[in-house]
Amino acid sequence: MSAIEGFVPRDVVRCFCAYMDFCYIARMSVFTRSTLSRLENALERFHEYRVIFQKLGVRDPTPSGFSLPRQHAMVHYRQHIENFGAPNGLCSSITESKHITAVKCPWRRSSRYNPIDQIMLINQRMEKLTTAHVHFTSQGMLNFPTWQPRLPHPVPSDDDDDQSGAAHDGAIHNEVFLAQTHGVFTTTFSPSPPNLWNSPKLPTQPPWPWSKNWPSEPPRPGSEISFTASPS
Repeated sequence: MSAIEGFVPRDVVRCFCAYMDFCYIARMSVFTRSTLSRLENALERFHEYRVIFQKLGVRDPTPSGFSLPRQHAMVHYRQHIENFGAPNGLCSSITESKHITAVKCPWRRSSRYNPIDQIMLINQRMEKLTTAHVHFTSQGMLNFPTWQPRLPHPVPSDDDDDQSGAAHDGAIHNEVFLAQTHGVFTTTFSPSPPNLWNSPKLPTQPPWPWSKNWPSEPPRPGSEISFTASPS
């Protein structure tokens, strides 16, 4: 308060002092009748001095100028403390986190045109998915085994000693297994010239074994048989 005293009107300083008194009293762990009276007195002083912000033009001079959810919640603190106990540790920003999951995220998924119905439908579907997940988990339907890689030998860390050279006492930390035989990989590709695409292809086996004019030697590839040796 000493940082702003003398630079702003005195009622502004009084308003902040009353608000800070209310906040510190509300954070107490134990409440008595006198403590609740002090809480109520700080709230009344805050409402009395906050009018200065309307006079300075900071807030709307109409009654709706202080229509703020957190300031309105201050009115119900005493009743809730008497009913439920001290709110020590309670943070009012919990409503903001709920607002993100219930309004902001569904709004981003909507088409931005009449989004209220879309937001409600998205929230209903998300609640159904959450309920189904809890039910499936309780029935053991989502308890899948987790695969863990198995190492044949423990892998040493980087800060171990030098492990070069021969192994001692059969201590081998890493092993490399090679194939028993080498593999041969061949690729054949014989593109046909464009001028031979429509050319006739001779069969590799004689289609007429009963023909007398067919050569008696073993069959050869069609590309090696001359046209004169073809049966008539």
